[in-house]
Amino acid sequence: MTIFSGRFVVPLLAALPLVPPISASAAALPHPMSEDVARTALDGLTVAERGTLDGYSHDRFMPEWAPQWGMCDTREIVLNRDGESVERDGSCRVVAGTWYSQYDGKVLTSEAKIDVDHLVPLANAWRSGANTWSDARRQAFANDLTRPELITVSATVNIAKGGSTPVTWRPPLTGFWCTYARSWITVKRHYALRITKEEKAALIEMLGTCPD
Repeated sequence: MTIFSGRFVVPLLAALPLVPPISASAAALPHPMSEDVARTALDGLTVAERGTLDGYSHDRFMPEWAPQWGMCDTREIVLNRDGESVERDGSCRVVAGTWYSQYDGKVLTSEAKIDVDHLVPLANAWRSGANTWSDARRQAFANDLTRPELITVSATVNIAKGGSTPVTWRPPLTGFWCTYARSWITVKRHYALRITKEEKAALIEMLGTCPD
């Protein structure tokens, strides 16, 4: 049996994510730049005052998760990538699995208690330069599976984070700060997004937690 998805004809079995389930660890996140490269990249980012939210809408980035492979959308791909023993129904919806929330250390076995977080929040991206992008570029940012922008975390910690930057919010697990800062810088450099001076100082502090 086959299904049709955009330009491709995909066998139904191939509609499952191409990335197999792996152990839940920092390795599950697409690799951010190293600490040394991150420090250099951070110095190269444009520092400016925080922009406004005038005209911002979540729908300008993602009216919904984008389709990826077969019947699987971005969220399902990330849940499969970050989880262990993930099970899906015939529509690729995740129905079971185990996830480790790297922000707060919670082990979760209910799909209802997990979220896929945008590490650099959509609202912050808007304030940092995405307000000038096309909607297509914003949607590509919101569904980026190549950079370390999407990560499975507990719903409670995701709500606590909201649209915050490292100035006002950091993962409760300080052991993840190094990866978080390197990931933040990786995303901002790739998309040429601005940072504030307070944001830069916070990122430098977090990079200070990286192992020698």
